[in-house]
Amino acid sequence: MTDQLTKANINLYAVLRNLEDLCELDNEMKELIKGKNISIQFSVKNGPKAFLSFKDDKCVFTRGKGKCNLKLYFKSPEHFNAMIDGNANPIPTKGFTKIKFLTNEFVTLTNKLSYYLKPTEELLEDNSYMKINTILSSYAAFFALCEIGNTDRIGKLNASRIPNGVIGVSVLNGGPSIKISVKNGHLEAQKGPVSSPRSSMIFADIETANAVLNGNIDSYTCIATGRLQMKGFIPMLDNLNKLLGQVPSYL
Repeated sequence: MTDQLTKANINLYAVLRNLEDLCELDNEMKELIKGKNISIQFSVKNGPKAFLSFKDDKCVFTRGKGKCNLKLYFKSPEHFNAMIDGNANPIPTKGFTKIKFLTNEFVTLTNKLSYYLKPTEELLEDNSYMKINTILSSYAAFFALCEIGNTDRIGKLNASRIPNGVIGVSVLNGGPSIKISVKNGHLEAQKGPVSSPRSSMIFADIETANAVLNGNIDSYTCIATGRLQMKGFIPMLDNLNKLLGQVPSYL
């Protein structure tokens, strides 16, 4: 059973966060935001808050509150989740003249994001698509597991068993790197490599990470064949994998 607050946190902090990378990876989306200068604040009552800034031909995602010229309010985590599912509308409280961007370019961006996060076997045969799918899916999954560890009932139990320290997740040969910081059961994910992690999860290549994240190969098989390496303080990774196992119920 999914928790609505956890789902809202994931939808904002793990899924919509990916728009930042989508605009870097997809040339059509990069062209779509060219010359745009707009910042959208998402504010969920008793839930997550973040803003997306489109400026200098880039999209930047930031947690919390910031300067914006379009503010979208949601009455509850359930309201926000319904909007993500296409069953509800946000409540604009600022920037009514900017609504056109929301109904045009922003819809195009989120549709393209969904296209990359919901692959088919046929789409994955295209190497360019597979690479973008792998990068975005990696960020979505590992950012999501942190939210599960922070607010999901079972997730919090698993997170409390992860010793303090930094976990490095990396996909070699062109893939992303993710830093997961653990302190007293609280998890935080950031993009980028880790210089000296306490433990590491290393995928040999894009293909391996893609197969594991899309459920086409068992991670233990990859470990046995050397395509997935677990290094350092292994107890950290044992409970991290339990959180990773909860991700499909939310995404």
